Amino acid sequence: MKRTLRSMLLFAAAVTSMAGPAFAQQATSDNGLHWYTTVIPWREGDIKAARIQSAAATTIPLWTYNVTSSRDSNSYQGTIVGRSPFFNGARTTSIPVYLVPLKIHMPDTLHTFDPTVADPFGCLPGSDTALSLSQGSPMFQAPGSDWTMNGVDVGAGQYNDVFQRAEFFSKVSVTGDRYHTALGPVTTVTTLPAQTFDVPSGEGATYDATKFGGCGEIGVVDITTMGNFLTGTVIPALAGSGVGPTNFPFFLLYNVVMGAPGDSLTSNCCVLGYHSATGSPMQTYSPTDFDSTGIFSGARNTSTFAHEIGEWLNDPTGTNPTPAWGHTGQVSGCQTNFEVGDPLSGIYFPSLMMPNGFTYDMQELAFFSWFYGTPSIGAGSLFSNNRTFTSDAGTPCT
Repeated sequence: MKRTLRSMLLFAAAVTSMAGPAFAQQATSDNGLHWYTTVIPWREGDIKAARIQSAAATTIPLWTYNVTSSRDSNSYQGTIVGRSPFFNGARTTSIPVYLVPLKIHMPDTLHTFDPTVADPFGCLPGSDTALSLSQGSPMFQAPGSDWTMNGVDVGAGQYNDVFQRAEFFSKVSVTGDRYHTALGPVTTVTTLPAQTFDVPSGEGATYDATKFGGCGEIGVVDITTMGNFLTGTVIPALAGSGVGPTNFPFFLLYNVVMGAPGDSLTSNCCVLGYHSATGSPMQTYSPTDFDSTGIFSGARNTSTFAHEIGEWLNDPTGTNPTPAWGHTGQVSGCQTNFEVGDPLSGIYFPSLMMPNGFTYDMQELAFFSWFYGTPSIGAGSLFSNNRTFTSDAGTPCT
């Protein structure tokens, strides 16, 4: 989420109408393209307001943590989706999810990037679609066997659900795999009809991915334009279909990323996904790309799903503070938020073949203890869910 000071200012200017993200730095692909994810924090309230709304059941279920960090001896408070693991009981929370495919109609080529149809360039197997593969992914479906994280059997469930369990494993392992924060119902996701976005002229462009060693075409839409379409048009329009603050709409992009600002692929690009919250009561949501072009090193198919859903679960308001950390993952500088994907952007968890025969990529994620310090309360007493982090983030970043 995060770049140089100049880029941060450019990025903030690009999203003034929908409240800008806190950071803007990036990872670099082998072909020279830059990519990253970001967060657009909730501006209509704060952590206290979110807690009050959750208690009144007017937004998603949240629990509040208060922790003194061993990294700087300061106290931090934040909110996380679900129920607290610190009560040492069996607690299952199912967050209703709406999967909303977005058909992006580009103004320059009139090509429509459509996640509901087979890829016209053959970038996906056979008749598979980005929508069907997303529905069958381990982010929305539990595989038939338990997960192993850091050499520990952490039980069954969807990937991000099990990550949450592994993140607080020493607090919930006494209850086996009965601690869940699941996108639910646990094994199904409600899919709504596709929404079409006719991108205004000059705010979206199409590029030949083969020129960057990839497959097919890639679309770039200005992030402000995308955000305003989602919060000003789509989310209100879907209220009649059930979308609202007590559930989580996940907007599926297919081979479409966001420029911050603009629609260039090689300048001020590329945001592969973000999570955000808007309005009051707080409505959380995320637009995220399913990529089959292969042009972004470290970001294949649903790896960005794992990143964004993991960050939404751990930082739903986008404002959970941490001691400063950085110089890892997509973060070349320093930042101070509880974004579990950013420190390991581009680092995969072992891939997994699901019953549909497709092999999925997921990103490794950092544990709560990595941000706030020792001792680790995560699986294997480590600090991420696939052994990369064996110690916490260390002395606060400068």
